[in-house]
Amino acid sequence: QVQLVESGGGLVQAGGSLRLSCAASGRAVSSYAMGWFRQTPEKEREFVAAISRSDTSTYYADSVKGRFTISRDNAKNTVLLQMNSLKPDDTAVYYCAAGPVRAFQMDRPYAYDYWGRGTQVTVSS
Repeated sequence: QVQLVESGGGLVQAGGSLRLSCAASGRAVSSYAMGWFRQTPEKEREFVAAISRSDTSTYYADSVKGRFTISRDNAKNTVLLQMNSLKPDDTAVYYCAAGPVRAFQMDRPYAYDYWGRGTQVTVSS
């Protein structure tokens, strides 16, 4: 069992940056592939970024590629999402997820076993 807690969300102007953290307890994040997803009331949960268990591969949605960076700090049992050049369309609740996810499933919410409760990111224009 893994418990995930997101932090770092908030209100930022367009063009600004935020760094989200996902702190894990119960088991090491190095045991799992880790992902970030986001959701708004109008949309289904959508994939943002993921990192493989081995850290050899990262995956990004086209909408965030070049602006967001996912990384893992195994010593702190934490996964980070650095978000730069934020846009109003990035406004959403951001969720951290963990699971024994295979490469072709990295963007599929159903492939992840554990989820945090989310952190709100609001980007003003």
